[in-house]
Amino acid sequence: MLPRTGDVLHVTRAASVQFLRPIAFRVIRVLDWPTYDGWLWLDGYELNASGDAVSRRSIFVQQEGLDQIQAAPQRHPHTVGTQRRPLARTPARVG
Repeated sequence: MLPRTGDVLHVTRAASVQFLRPIAFRVIRVLDWPTYDGWLWLDGYELNASGDAVSRRSIFVQQEGLDQIQAAPQRHPHTVGTQRRPLARTPARVG
């Protein structure tokens, strides 16, 4: 399954040889750039040990090498919580 906006991933050497030192990465979006089969471009933030964003990055990784640390929060549909009242119509005055 593709990462989603808000997912926090543990990116290691299993995802790409460039990650000798593993990083935590919060996904902004999966880029739709052309890649090899099983690879993808992710746009997001590298996180420090406290979970704060320290740099924005675009990374090229193998999907199978990614480990999810934290899933994105579930989206709730935007609905209006109150019912609408019918409009009170008054006849127009003529004359």
